[in-house]
Amino acid sequence: MALTLDNYFAAGWRDQTHTCPACEWQGTSREMSMELHEDEAEFDCPQCENPILLVVHPSLAQVQAAAAEGHPEAIEQLEILASVPRPD
Repeated sequence: MALTLDNYFAAGWRDQTHTCPACEWQGTSREMSMELHEDEAEFDCPQCENPILLVVHPSLAQVQAAAAEGHPEAIEQLEILASVPRPD
């Protein structure tokens, strides 16, 4: 069963070592294959393709809260959103 991370802005999740329960491969999410889905990103074992980690995409409110706390990635995401042209 994959571990679900609900807080995208939690410190260190990309570098945390995970062990695949199916084949015992060990590594970080940076070494896994990633599948993007509507509500989450799924990180799979590069050896056996077993899902290891599910990272829930943050809501706008979560991005805004993280940006208000000074999280650099959240600030960057808000800047990207602000640069998108809006219909009149």
